[in-house]
Amino acid sequence: MQRSGILLCFWLMAFALPVLAKPHNSIKTDTSVTGFNKVNWLTLDEAATKWNIKKKPILIDLYTDWCGWCKVMDRNTYSNKQVIQYIEENFYPVKLNAETRDTLTWRGKRFSYNNAYKVNDYAVALTGGNLSFPTTVILPADGSPPQAIPGYLKTPDMELVLTYFGEGHFGKTAFDAYYKAFTSSWK
Repeated sequence: MQRSGILLCFWLMAFALPVLAKPHNSIKTDTSVTGFNKVNWLTLDEAATKWNIKKKPILIDLYTDWCGWCKVMDRNTYSNKQVIQYIEENFYPVKLNAETRDTLTWRGKRFSYNNAYKVNDYAVALTGGNLSFPTTVILPADGSPPQAIPGYLKTPDMELVLTYFGEGHFGKTAFDAYYKAFTSSWK
């Protein structure tokens, strides 16, 4: 039993871990982007202040420090020039660590760290308790409930989400109809 455990550890170190550590083939880094391109993220308070002056949707990148796909999305999607430009023009972008222990305030309601979920209650509220990371959350400009899109979004997928909310289709056009008519142009 002890020998088989040692052999398993050796096999993992020699064969499995190097394969698992390689980048996933379906994930491509946007090589046209320099290291200087990034979204100008706001705090939740800053976004709320701006939203009170001028109504625009708020985009929340809900992440955790341990989430590998969150880092991939930062590197590949949120560093894309087209994504950055569109977000900056049409949204108030907020990067929010779901595990923050800070007390957050949104529309007069306070949210604290939740020991049972091991995340902030605001993350639970944004996702309806369906916690998954990364999650892109859109707070529509009209004050409608949060729209949570869980998972890694490649640039064309992000274009679909951003234009649906950024061009005012949300609440007017069913997402399925918009999706069927949508053609991605971002790479």
